[in-house]
Amino acid sequence: MAKITVLGSGGWGMALGLSAYNCGHNVTLWSPFEKEVELLNTTRTNEKLLKGIFLPEDIKITSDMSSVENSLLTVIAVPSTAVRSVAKQLSAFKNFGIIVGLSKGLEDGTYKRLSEVISEENPDSSVVILSGPSHAEEVARKIPTSLVAASRSLTAASIVQDELSNEFLRIYTSDDIVGVELGGALKNVIAICAGICDGLNLGDNSKAALITRGLAEMSKLGVKMGANERTFAGLSGIGDLVVTCTSVHSRNNRFGNLVGSGVDIKTALERVGTVEGYYACKTAYSLAKKYNVTMPIVEVCYGVLYENKPISNVVKELMLRPKQAENR
Repeated sequence: MAKITVLGSGGWGMALGLSAYNCGHNVTLWSPFEKEVELLNTTRTNEKLLKGIFLPEDIKITSDMSSVENSLLTVIAVPSTAVRSVAKQLSAFKNFGIIVGLSKGLEDGTYKRLSEVISEENPDSSVVILSGPSHAEEVARKIPTSLVAASRSLTAASIVQDELSNEFLRIYTSDDIVGVELGGALKNVIAICAGICDGLNLGDNSKAALITRGLAEMSKLGVKMGANERTFAGLSGIGDLVVTCTSVHSRNNRFGNLVGSGVDIKTALERVGTVEGYYACKTAYSLAKKYNVTMPIVEVCYGVLYENKPISNVVKELMLRPKQAENR
């Protein structure tokens, strides 16, 4: 039995905490919000995020971050916009083991991957990114799921694999942390576009084309940034892309569906909550310019989300682009 602390008590934090508990570990969930901690300690559930899922009484829930002391793994499971703040708070402690990042996104303004953000605040720590097709709702219900643990240290990645794998959660390792993180962040942008397809009542042909060409854009940018192209054919690439583009569990997809149906951006964000792809789109657009990579799907998504481009124009714009070879 190892001590594992999860920083973040949202749906994914709770789901991974439960999975770690099912591996026989001593699990603590942390939240910075006293009222949330009080509610979770009283009800042992979050009906909004994980309806019908209850936390065992011996999973500790606290707002005291010193609980990370003597952990083998400290998991950061907060929205991408909060990763730097939480990582900085974590740096006040010493013996918190390997840092495992669950958040999928890129830091706004700096364009940095979240493992870079975590490492900047905790330069002496090993960082592992755990990513792949993984809806919290399904992980919490013990539906078989496969993930990839990526790190510059394969030793650290192997420890995460060994400690968190069980009969419901199969974990692979990878040393391509760049590709794994970019796959997890960029697929959210494509998922918004898939939702827009649904909102516009387009068909299976349209969505299949979008997913395929979206993957090509992700891969091209990833290779320019130092990723292994093969990573995008794996769990954190096409695996995560497909599940996020096609599932009702996906907030990015639901947000895109609302936008495609004519709901304004602000209202759609308010209805859905955290939409990582909304923020990732702006960063992906800037990275495409920086690395001189053509990403037409990302470009039109940016136009819709940030430049008030009419939805009615974007499909025609994509379809009538200059003709080219597929693998160009």
